[in-house]
Amino acid sequence: MLIVASDFTQDIRDLRATMASVREVVDLDRLAATISDLEAKAGDPDLWDDPDSAQKVTSALSRAIAERDRILDLDQRIDDLEVLVELGQEEADEATMNEAERELTSIRGAVGELEVRTLLAGEYDEREAVVTIRAGAGGVDAADFAEMLLRMYLRWAERHGFPTKVMDTSYAEEAGLKSATFEVNVPYAYGNLSVEGGTHRLVRISPFDNQGRRQTSFAAVEIIPLIETTDHIDIPENELKIDVFRSSGPGGQSVNTTDSAVRMTHIPTGIVVSMQNEKSQIQNRAAALRVLQSRLLLQRQAEEAAAKKEMAGDIKASWGDQMRSYVLQPYQMVKDLRTGHEVGNPQAVFDGDIDDFIEAGIRWRRGQEDNAE
Repeated sequence: MLIVASDFTQDIRDLRATMASVREVVDLDRLAATISDLEAKAGDPDLWDDPDSAQKVTSALSRAIAERDRILDLDQRIDDLEVLVELGQEEADEATMNEAERELTSIRGAVGELEVRTLLAGEYDEREAVVTIRAGAGGVDAADFAEMLLRMYLRWAERHGFPTKVMDTSYAEEAGLKSATFEVNVPYAYGNLSVEGGTHRLVRISPFDNQGRRQTSFAAVEIIPLIETTDHIDIPENELKIDVFRSSGPGGQSVNTTDSAVRMTHIPTGIVVSMQNEKSQIQNRAAALRVLQSRLLLQRQAEEAAAKKEMAGDIKASWGDQMRSYVLQPYQMVKDLRTGHEVGNPQAVFDGDIDDFIEAGIRWRRGQEDNAE
C-alpha cells in the first residue's frame, strides 16, 4: 500500500519544530562567532608556544564546528526528506515512499539525540568519562552482577562506535568482579553516562544457589569526568601512598610475574585508585594518577557547589538507595526508579540497549534542575 504524503506532513512539522528549539538553545549566531574567534586563535603562529593552551583551542574549535555542522546537516536532511516524499507521491513510487519512511526513522533518531545533547550544559558534560563498577551487597551474585554491568556498558559503547579502555579489573574469588574501571574516550561521554551513576539492583534465581532460591544483589556505578591537561590538579608527592603488586586474573590466577600493578592512595581524602591493565608499572602509575586527579576534580567542583553527595554520590550499593532495578524473576523488567522508564526485555538492556534510559535520565535531571531554580 502506497504511503501518502499527508502521512509525513505532521512528522516533518514536528522535526522542524524540534530543530527550531535546538537552534534557539544553541544560538547559531553565537556559535558562528565562537568558531570565528577560535579560528583566529588557531591561526596565531605563536599558538603552539603553549601546547596546553593550543590543545584547548583546537579541541574547542573542533567541537564547535562539529556541533554547527550537525545542526545544518539535519536541517538539510529534513528538506531532502520533504522533496523525496513529494517525488514519491507524484510518481506513485512505493519504493521511494518506503525509502522516505526509513529516512524519517533515521532523522527522528538523530534529532532526538541532538535535542538531548542540548540538555548537556554542565561544566564537565563535554568530557570523556571514567566509569567504576563495584560489587555491593549480595555475595557472589553481586560480583557476577558487577561483571554483567561492565559488559552492558562496554556493549553500549561498542554499539555507538565509542572507543573504550579497561583500566583495572579486580576479580572475585568464585565468579564475577569485585570492581572494574574503564574509560569511554569520546566527547560528552561524561554528560551522557553521569545519569547512570548510583546503585543498581538485580533480582533473579541465583545460578550460584544449589537450592534455586531468588537472590537480590547490588552493584554501585560511579561516573567521573576524565581529567584534561589544562585542569591543573596538582597533588604533592607527600600526599600520595603508592603500593605495587602483581596483577591477577580470574580466580586469583597470576597474569604476570612482575610487580607492575599500582595502588595509589590520596592520604588527605582517603581516595584509593588501583590500576593493573597496562603493561608496565610506569604506565599503571600514570593511569592511576589521571583517574585520581579526575576524582579530585569532581570532588572540588562538588565542594564548591556544596553538593558533594549529589555530584559524586554516597553510593552504598544496598537496600533503600537503588536507582534502577533489573528483575529477571518472577517477571522480566528493568525499571529506573527516578524517571519511571521501564522495559520488559532485560536481556536487550544487558546487551547494551540503554539509550532510552540515558535519555530519560538526562531529561529527568534537567527537570530537577529547572524545578530547583
